[in-house]
Amino acid sequence: MSAPLPATPTAKPQTEEHYWVCVLCLLGLDYFSTLAYQPSIAYEATGRLAPLATIGVVLATLFGALPIYWYLAGRSPRGQGSLALIERLVHGWRGKTLILMLLGFAAADFAMLRSISLADASMHILHNDDPGWQQNWQSAIHWIQARATVFLGDEAGAYCTEQLITTVLIGALSFAFWFLLRRGFNRNVLRIAAPLVVVYMTLNALILAGGVRILLERPGLFDMWLDEVKSGDWNFPTSFEPRFGLTGAAAAAVIFLPRLALGLSGFEMSLIVMPQVRGKKGEDPNDPKFRIRNTRKVLFCAAVIMSVFLLASAFVTAILIPAKAYEADGPAIHRAIAYLAHGSALATDEPGLMVLPWCGSAFGAAYDLVTVLVLAMAGASVMTALASLLPKFMLRFGMDFRWSQKWGLLLIIFAGINLFTTVFYHASVEDQRNAYAVGVLALIAAACWTAALDRRRRTDRSGFWFSLGTLWYRIVFVGFLSIFAVVAIRAWSGLAIVSVFIGCILALSVFSRAMRADELRTVGFRFKDETSKFLWDSLRQANFPVLIPHRPGPHSREEKEKSVRREHQLSDDADVVFLEVMLGDPSDFYQHLEVEVTQEDRRFIITLHGCVSIAHAVASAALEMSRSSTPPGVHFGWPEHDLLSASWGYLAFGEGNIPWKVRELIHRAEPDPAKRPRVIVG
Repeated sequence: MSAPLPATPTAKPQTEEHYWVCVLCLLGLDYFSTLAYQPSIAYEATGRLAPLATIGVVLATLFGALPIYWYLAGRSPRGQGSLALIERLVHGWRGKTLILMLLGFAAADFAMLRSISLADASMHILHNDDPGWQQNWQSAIHWIQARATVFLGDEAGAYCTEQLITTVLIGALSFAFWFLLRRGFNRNVLRIAAPLVVVYMTLNALILAGGVRILLERPGLFDMWLDEVKSGDWNFPTSFEPRFGLTGAAAAAVIFLPRLALGLSGFEMSLIVMPQVRGKKGEDPNDPKFRIRNTRKVLFCAAVIMSVFLLASAFVTAILIPAKAYEADGPAIHRAIAYLAHGSALATDEPGLMVLPWCGSAFGAAYDLVTVLVLAMAGASVMTALASLLPKFMLRFGMDFRWSQKWGLLLIIFAGINLFTTVFYHASVEDQRNAYAVGVLALIAAACWTAALDRRRRTDRSGFWFSLGTLWYRIVFVGFLSIFAVVAIRAWSGLAIVSVFIGCILALSVFSRAMRADELRTVGFRFKDETSKFLWDSLRQANFPVLIPHRPGPHSREEKEKSVRREHQLSDDADVVFLEVMLGDPSDFYQHLEVEVTQEDRRFIITLHGCVSIAHAVASAALEMSRSSTPPGVHFGWPEHDLLSASWGYLAFGEGNIPWKVRELIHRAEPDPAKRPRVIVG
């Protein structure tokens, strides 16, 4: 059965599948890259309490985020995570608005991820200890500043700081690289990500293992740190230094946990790589058990690996690196592990001690190079979401992004947003961390809420353990929501950026739906049973003259038929067919109509289910009836709504202004006047 539209626009493109370890490396470009700046942020935010606060981050990851995403992987096997569940759990415009808001958070999350990663990459370049490198790089920076002063004025030249220039240059190079990889993006990036992440994590493992070895060989360093923590000598950046012993220190670490929220960054978007995880050939796409199992392997390994590295880095960098190295413009600022890689001075009595014998300028330069490449590539897995997840939802909401994908417009738009964010925050990692954490925590909190709501509404399972799991999900949701609230209050600029993204997406959704309201929006017909299909085919071949749209309820079909025959001056022997439209979710954009055809005395009744708009359903049915026979007349009664309320009801609720819109839709869809059904208002 042909449909008025040639194909469903929501058809799923084929996604290349890869071994789960390779996908883990792709996720690691975002998640593991946090090691480049998280240890420094932890010390700057919490001082000597950084290891204790990091333990809180690890517990939140392993017992909070991991169980939530483990559950969501089984409930949304296409990698859409909480968005897919919200679409099923919250219907209508409320659900659509929630999804669009979460997409706004996801877009802001991606923009801030790119901006903060590039800013930290520039820190690794600017603080490289090699004298030759510093001389050449400073010369290039001064040349750019001089040109900016000549062409843009003194203020512009002063604004072009070393940090900002370096960040913009790295961003431009990484954007050009990404744009070249636009064709076959997933496959090409994966080939680069796997070896790059392996080398990066190997270097970090060597450095941290060397640091742990020193702590084990010199237990006095750990004891000294523990005494300082117990005495309240926490080396806070502020004057707030209470003295409550180890218990008070642990309580303070929990209180200051929101400051370390970036330890979770990258994990909040982990499920978007799920379509790329290889499952078992021929398994049910709606319940791919092997893909779900392999995705959970990715989640578990990523969480455990990152937890081990975070704990090791927190203890090593907080105890071995001197406090003065973390001061403003210090050599360890936002690059604590790189500080160790360069063989810089440690907080020990032994001069010249290094975590590894081969640390120094060469090893440090190699570490900086690999770290800069990882940070420049950060956002690759989120780019996967922009290429697949975002257009899927936008298409269903009436926002056609297929043309933007063809020209890579989304990539260009986000590059412009990254540039604006970088300039707005002056490429400062410190200024951006809270704003970035807003997006991270909002997405995790939304995932927790969705998982708890889904478990509560499921009726296929019950019992003590299921109820206990549901309660735990609620507790985790409250915890992440509280952390989000604390960070959001501190980072008003982050909320402002997120609000801009959400406002733009909502406005684009409304504008796009209004502009595309006259599309037919019907992608096909399906039938309730074989009888309905047989009667439908028979009616399509018959030359019946009258099609009567009828709303069940106010009047019986017999009364409606008598009224139409009288008001439209139809003879008693004129055949009529009733068309009844059952409105479904008007917030959807496309409709796949389910047809039920029954016979009542001499009348045939066509009932259409799953409609998003009455006018579009009536027009689609009338056009389909005209393809193989004489076009029928569609007979309406005179509507009683005023034009303004009818138009609003048509756009928002799929009803109102029906006769006018049916005629307009038919004229737009059928260019041949001889094949157009006539719309008659009595």
